[in-house]
Amino acid sequence: MKEKILRISLPIALIISLAFILPGLNLPDCSAKEIRLKVAQYFPPPSFQAKVLEEFCRELEKRTDGKVKVDYYAGGSLLKAPAMFDGVVSGIADIGYSHVYYTAGRMPVTEAVGLPLGYPSAWVGSQVMNDFYQEFKPKEFDKVKVLWMNVSPNSAIATATKPIRKLADLKGMTIRAPGQAGEIIKALGGNPAPTPMMEVYDAISKGVIDGEASNFETLFAFKFAEVVKYTTSVWQINNPFPFYLVMNKNSYGKLPPDIRSIFDKLVGEYKERYILTWNSIDFVGKAFGLSKGVEFIELPPSELQVWQAAVIPVIDDYVARMVGKGFSETEVKGWIKFLRERSDYWTKKQIALRIPSAAGPPEVKPGAFMK
Repeated sequence: MKEKILRISLPIALIISLAFILPGLNLPDCSAKEIRLKVAQYFPPPSFQAKVLEEFCRELEKRTDGKVKVDYYAGGSLLKAPAMFDGVVSGIADIGYSHVYYTAGRMPVTEAVGLPLGYPSAWVGSQVMNDFYQEFKPKEFDKVKVLWMNVSPNSAIATATKPIRKLADLKGMTIRAPGQAGEIIKALGGNPAPTPMMEVYDAISKGVIDGEASNFETLFAFKFAEVVKYTTSVWQINNPFPFYLVMNKNSYGKLPPDIRSIFDKLVGEYKERYILTWNSIDFVGKAFGLSKGVEFIELPPSELQVWQAAVIPVIDDYVARMVGKGFSETEVKGWIKFLRERSDYWTKKQIALRIPSAAGPPEVKPGAFMK
């Protein structure tokens, strides 16, 4: 009888003992679910934009100890640029990167950032754009969680067969420039074409369009230096492309508090890194262009005055268009005043921090910081 009791008591004692011991052991939490995110980017995989965003994804996996897994889709393999915003809203991608001109008229307030206001660099323009969003919180982004924003470097016009040395040279030429960038090309006497970026190389090589308006960096990232011969710098009337990295609101809301804290910190770090990347990539593009024999053209001051006068109607038309949408003229002009003031502020910051740019005024070029 005693043996029977003993046989029954031992398993019970073992269970009771384990009840006290197990909570103190550092056992894996089998209940924790893996979080899987899809991140979409339309820039091709070799580009710096694609590489840095992929680094962000891998760093997120690392800092969360693998609790977050990221499927990264570059080169428009999950979503093409024009479908990016809606694709994030609907949940096709959890995070997506594109720019506002791919959905022209969809983000009219933010399009103010792309007016020809002459930001001296991508670093300045990007800081201004983030300030603008934080100050005015345009409702056009209410359906998503904005992670960061940036603008492209100072714009240039690259052409295949005919150099642009004066405004009259641009007359009648077909230049790839979507959205508001197209309005600037039109004001300058050119014919804008909204050709998708991934199709521009073939369109230029086949003579469908005469060139494209973007920045030096695309000479490398999209290999445009293989099909163009001339690039005219026009940063003084630059029409930067306003970009955004946004996240599906539900996807962000479902992140556990500890993961969200890590995620938010990483976004803050990579926001500045991404802006610095955009600011520096023109150096690579220009070097690649020179290696391919591309001629880089700078307009003289007297000619620049002609160009600057030609784009004033673009700003006036934007104000009138926004008034037509129900905004007051005072409000819209207030946005433009804010953009100009923040541009002045961040230009001084760039000079003080000695951040060089490939294009722009002499004060921000590498030579200024070698003295």
